[in-house]
Amino acid sequence: MHALIQRPHDSRFPRAEARPEHRTPPYDCTDLPQALRLTLYVPGVDASGVDITTRGPDLVVTARKAHHLRANWQTLHLENVQRDYRLSLRLGLGFDYESLQASITGGVLTIVLPKTRPATAAPPGRQRQVA
Repeated sequence: MHALIQRPHDSRFPRAEARPEHRTPPYDCTDLPQALRLTLYVPGVDASGVDITTRGPDLVVTARKAHHLRANWQTLHLENVQRDYRLSLRLGLGFDYESLQASITGGVLTIVLPKTRPATAAPPGRQRQVA
């Protein structure tokens, strides 16, 4: 009869962990009176590498770097630096996604997302005491 022997994990040899395909860029969010301004810091990305999509209340920004094969391939952990960026935000339905504006300059992507105009509410009626 064969016996299975399981050895505890040896800490001298780290396990290969699944590395995510994208990394989340640092970003700032500013609430303006008529819009929401998102500022994403994506160094190494130009305008042709930016893809902005919306799915219902979600905004997904994917920024792809230009991947160059380097002559000095001996550099350690270069694959971490060359990963693309992806940011997923659930912003809600209070924005006009069709008229968003985006610009990128020097690795800083700025997205301005206008707010939808709230329906005009009826003027508040006379208050009455109920209790």
